[in-house]
Amino acid sequence: MKQETVVVIVGAGPAGIATSACLNLLSIPNIVLEREDCYASLWQKKAYDRLKLHLAKSFFNVDPLYQRSVESACYDRVAQKWVVTAKNMNLDLVEEYVSEFLVVATGESSEGFIPNVDGLDTFKGSVIHSIEYENGKKFGDKDVLVVGAGNSGMEIAYDLCTWGAHTSVVVRSPVHVLTKELVQLGMYLLKYMPCTFVDKMVLMFSKLLYGDMGGYGIQRPLNGPFWLKQKTGRSPVIDVGTISKIKTGEIKVVKAIAAVKGNLIKFTNGQQKQFDAIVFATGFRSTVRRWLKDDGGLFNEKGMPKHKSPNHWKREDGLYCVGFASAGLFGISNDAKNIANDISQIVHGN
Repeated sequence: MKQETVVVIVGAGPAGIATSACLNLLSIPNIVLEREDCYASLWQKKAYDRLKLHLAKSFFNVDPLYQRSVESACYDRVAQKWVVTAKNMNLDLVEEYVSEFLVVATGESSEGFIPNVDGLDTFKGSVIHSIEYENGKKFGDKDVLVVGAGNSGMEIAYDLCTWGAHTSVVVRSPVHVLTKELVQLGMYLLKYMPCTFVDKMVLMFSKLLYGDMGGYGIQRPLNGPFWLKQKTGRSPVIDVGTISKIKTGEIKVVKAIAAVKGNLIKFTNGQQKQFDAIVFATGFRSTVRRWLKDDGGLFNEKGMPKHKSPNHWKREDGLYCVGFASAGLFGISNDAKNIANDISQIVHGN
C-alpha cells in the first residue's frame, strides 16, 4: 500500500499529537504513525500505577494510525519527497507513505535506558527499568534498590515503601525537592518576574518545609530549580511523601553503585548490602537513528538534536523534530506551533 500526504508524523505521544493538532488547525493534511495500539503509550501503558495521564485528545481531531512500526525514512532527492516504510503489525504488511515533510516525534523517551554496571549480569534477583514497573505489590517485604532520584525514582521508592518493601534509593547528585504547589507558584511567577528572583523565593519555602536534607543524603544544587530546568532540562523532584519516609528511615538513601556480585551490591562509599530486586529509574534514550536514514545533520550519534534550543527543531529537506528540547509540555507546545507555522508558510506562502 502506498499513501501520499503533505506531512508524515512519526510518533503519537504528546509531541506528535500536538503537532498534528496544530497542522489540522491550519488545514494541512497529515498522517500520524504510531507503533503501539494507543496514543501516548509511554504514559498509558508503560507507567507505574500511581502515574496517570490527563490528555484531552478528543479536542484535537487527531486520528493516528496505530501499530505501524516505522522501519525506514529516506529522502528522495529527485522527487523531493520523504518515503517512509512502516510495518502494519495488525496485517503483517509493509506500507509506504510519501510526504513533502517529515516530523520526528518519537522523542527523547523512546526506549528505557539501563546503564552499564559492573557485575550486573551476576545479579540473581529481579532487574527492571521503571518503564516496566506497575506497583510494589510483588515486592512486599523484599529488599529493593531504586537507582535514580528523579521524579520517577522518588515516586517509585515511595510506592514500594507503601507496599511494605524495604526500600533504598540511589541519590548520586544534588537534587531540588519541591511540592506541587511550589512548582505551580514558580511557573506562575516566571511570567512576571526574573528566574533568579523566583528561584530564591521557591527555595526559601522549600527550606522552610524540608530543612537541611544533607544529613539524609540529599544535597541541593548550587543553581536554582527553574534555572536548571531552563538550562539543562532537569526538573525538580515533586515530593509525593518520599522525603518524610526518608526522614523516618523507612526509605534509605545510598550512594552510587560501585559493583554487583550476585545479590550483594557494593556502593562507592564502601557500604554493601544484599538486595532482592533493582528498579532502574535511569531515564530513556532516543531510537531515531535506527530508522531515519537521512537526517540532514539534525541529530547527533545519540539521536538527539545537534543544535540547542531554540534552534533544534528544523533542518533542510522538510525535516523537523518535536519533543527533543528537554523542556516538557511547554517545549513541545512551542515546537509544535513553530513546525506547523513553518510548514504553513511553505505550503500556503503566508
